[in-house]
Amino acid sequence: MSVSFVRVDDRMIHGQTVTRWSLEYPCTGLIAVNDAAAKNPVLKGAYKSASDKKTFVWGVDEFIAKSKKVTESKDNYFLITKNPVDMKKILVDAGFVPGDVKTVIIGPCNDRPGAVKLGNNQSITQEEAEALEAIMKAGYEVEFALVKEAAIGNWKKFRGQFGFND
Repeated sequence: MSVSFVRVDDRMIHGQTVTRWSLEYPCTGLIAVNDAAAKNPVLKGAYKSASDKKTFVWGVDEFIAKSKKVTESKDNYFLITKNPVDMKKILVDAGFVPGDVKTVIIGPCNDRPGAVKLGNNQSITQEEAEALEAIMKAGYEVEFALVKEAAIGNWKKFRGQFGFND
């Protein structure tokens, strides 16, 4: 297995992600995918030093270019994007298959103008909702959980608020 956990988290790498979720989904490394962070040496360094695990900070295109190496790796990685739109680019548009992982966990998404608040620190814009809908239609479960025991539900519970109906 090369990817043990797939998450959207606007903080990308922080103690909660690494410590708490690695108990549920063991990993040896982290891959944070965000164009702005990949181009900013200060941000890149901060993310790399946020954990004791092997950490890569790549842009979306760089991840897609290296995805075959990721799937062939003997290491288990967390794949983390800062937003649902980037995750859609990876899973749906590029067709990356994260091994046996069939669930995308949505973590913190800050409240911001134009976003609909779904739960504590979990707010989604219409553009992000469209990305989550595409991820779900590609066969993934989409769960909202800052941590596993504080999950607020599956995307199916919230999608109607964004105009998606079966």
